[in-house]
Amino acid sequence: MADGPASPPGGSHESGGDQSPRHNVREQDRYLPIANISRIMKKALPANGKIAKDAKDTVQECVSEFISFITSEASDKCQKEKRKTINGDDLLWAMATLGFEDYIEPLKVYLQRYREVIILLVLVVIVWL
Repeated sequence: MADGPASPPGGSHESGGDQSPRHNVREQDRYLPIANISRIMKKALPANGKIAKDAKDTVQECVSEFISFITSEASDKCQKEKRKTINGDDLLWAMATLGFEDYIEPLKVYLQRYREVIILLVLVVIVWL
């Protein structure tokens, strides 16, 4: 597989190159675990399908970079608003800002269901106490 153009240290998003907090992060700490990536990829294949190691590695790097890209945009928003915590709505805003509008509605539904489950769990805990 031919190597593409190299990304600057710390990522390709406007993260400040060597000034980025990711500059000194170990590679295994920057990427999602390859076992998780492999499991997700295998779900899209027939039972006898196989995935080459370089394909797993490439997807691992792309997914990790995508997460960093979205998170960086959400983080910038939070910093401008003088907040320290990124929430789900910030991530959805960042995705819309960066042109990923097609994913917003399904993720809004997921986020709403997640919040409903959390509320139910809190109520269950309160009842148990």
